Amino acid sequence: MWAISLPLLCAVVLIGESGVGKSNLLSRFTKNEFNHDSRTTIGVEFSTRTVQINRLTIKAQIWDTAGLERYRAITSAYYRGAVGALLVYDISKHLTYESVERWLKELYDHADPHIVVMLVGNKTDLSSLRAVPTEEARDFAEKRGLLFMETSALESTNVETAFNNVLAGNNN
Repeated sequence: MWAISLPLLCAVVLIGESGVGKSNLLSRFTKNEFNHDSRTTIGVEFSTRTVQINRLTIKAQIWDTAGLERYRAITSAYYRGAVGALLVYDISKHLTYESVERWLKELYDHADPHIVVMLVGNKTDLSSLRAVPTEEARDFAEKRGLLFMETSALESTNVETAFNNVLAGNNN
């Protein structure tokens, strides 16, 4: 008798305002690529990557959702099956951070109540243009029981760690 070990399937959603770098975070994590000419996502895009976490083989299904208001009805349907979410804002655009509370409410309205959520400050490569202090975002995340990390899809900083921490949060 052969024992077959199938990977555990885990869906993770990327949410946040348009232009914060969700598509490039997905591309960096799944293909180790960065697209300087990234276009606005229409609806939902999807990619997978198999990773080893805590001796488990996990097939991560990453759903990149559109940040534009007109796609909300479509994208919120993908929250239901997700075990994790990366709620992304751009550290150089405070307006994208100001919308985090609304995104969180929408996520919790549609997702499993035990979903693991990480607040992600993206584009640390633009630190000279920083508009959102790290401590402000970290405090926000702590008060709401969220994981927190700052990343740069361009420089590949903390991208792998962010996704793996969210996935590990579901397997401890």
